[in-house]
Amino acid sequence: MERDLWRWDAVDLAAAIRTRRISSHEATRAVLERLAAVNPVLNAVTVLLADQALAAADRADAAVRRGDALGPLHGVPVTIKENIDQEGVATPNGVPAFKDLVAKSDSPPVANWRRAGAVIVGRTNTPAFSLRWHTDNELRGRTYNPWNRARTPGGSSGGAAAALAVGIAPLAHGNDLGGSIRYPAYCCGVAGIRPTLGRVPAYNQTAAEERPPGTQLMSVQGPLARRVRDVRLGLVAMSARDPRDPWWAPAPLVGEPVARPIRVALTVDPAKQGVHADVAAAVRAAGNALANAGYAVEEVEPPDVEAVATTWTTLCINEMRHVTQPYIRQYGGADINRSLDFTLAAVPDVDLDGYLRALALRARHVRDWTLFMERYPLVVGPVSTEPPFEVGFDTTSAERHAEVSRAQRLLVAVNLLGFPAVSVPTGLAGGLPLGVQVIGARYREDLCLDAAEVIEAQRPLPTPIDPVM
Repeated sequence: MERDLWRWDAVDLAAAIRTRRISSHEATRAVLERLAAVNPVLNAVTVLLADQALAAADRADAAVRRGDALGPLHGVPVTIKENIDQEGVATPNGVPAFKDLVAKSDSPPVANWRRAGAVIVGRTNTPAFSLRWHTDNELRGRTYNPWNRARTPGGSSGGAAAALAVGIAPLAHGNDLGGSIRYPAYCCGVAGIRPTLGRVPAYNQTAAEERPPGTQLMSVQGPLARRVRDVRLGLVAMSARDPRDPWWAPAPLVGEPVARPIRVALTVDPAKQGVHADVAAAVRAAGNALANAGYAVEEVEPPDVEAVATTWTTLCINEMRHVTQPYIRQYGGADINRSLDFTLAAVPDVDLDGYLRALALRARHVRDWTLFMERYPLVVGPVSTEPPFEVGFDTTSAERHAEVSRAQRLLVAVNLLGFPAVSVPTGLAGGLPLGVQVIGARYREDLCLDAAEVIEAQRPLPTPIDPVM
């Protein structure tokens, strides 16, 4: 049995460990053996913590034998992305200059998962500064998509998503400023949630300074998993209060009932800027799955996706231009700087007045969407309007960079709004995974996850897989 435990979901592992059908040691060793077998061809996990993980698993098993109170992730193997603090290991964020930046304490997501009983088996790869939709850097190298090595695994949580897809732990940590949970989940055929701002606490002791305002409003921490039910479990455990984050809110994880049938706005081609035929088919298939389960699905456009995405770009890229750029220029490699060149050239520089106006405009967009969601509590649409990009998409040309930005318009719009969204697979097309995102109003992760589970049940994508060599 131990040989197959790396295939198990987190929910099943937690239940079996709690009832002593299996041990955490067995589950952790199975995951570590799977990691040793497949990670060399993927480069998804960059720091192996085998000895620490097995010791933690043994402590978890001892707690079960003693009859201690057990957390929801007790004994379950997980991975942590290399851009948040984990006590005793470095937080390099894909940058060689930061390879010895060792954290003195756990960040809130790590601390919360540890308190819930999780066993950390390793750290996962991220692009330099976590600022690309592709995972590659000069410190750790490139992470490969397990379905097709010529396609990106996504970014910035590309290591997390690729590891999940091949059976390296059932649950992974990620974060999302411009789609960095949802896009890698899409590319690798797994699920992930970008929670509401304030749902999951965040803080890095190793950070040199506080992040600029727009980034604080648009960046969140969240879990990825092969199954939506595991995403839900990971979110529950990750959401506990931490006083280090002033944005954290004591919002209930299950909201008030909404009118039935739940109305869903299906946007196949957001802002009518073009969509690949396979992506359009995937969105409509998700809509059909929801309609079959009793949701009232209607093809209708949510408010001004293009303008919302443009406001995200104005804020995020100009904060990068004026705050982050010096660090990237000094410490970043050739690819991140080439990608940055294309990004900055495509986005007009704004003065303080222009920045403040964009920051103020965010409130109008949130209001418009909130009012829209009084009628349609859920919006379902593409994660990207293209299938997973070929490697080099963000360093090839300014023209290709602009096409990529258009494809990600609904992805980044959600970040500007601060709303929750679940990325869930819908199947394969041309050998590549596809999926959709299910978007809800603030703090309605429960509605998003419920709908994502319906889509998953009717459009299953069996994982883990063996990686394509």
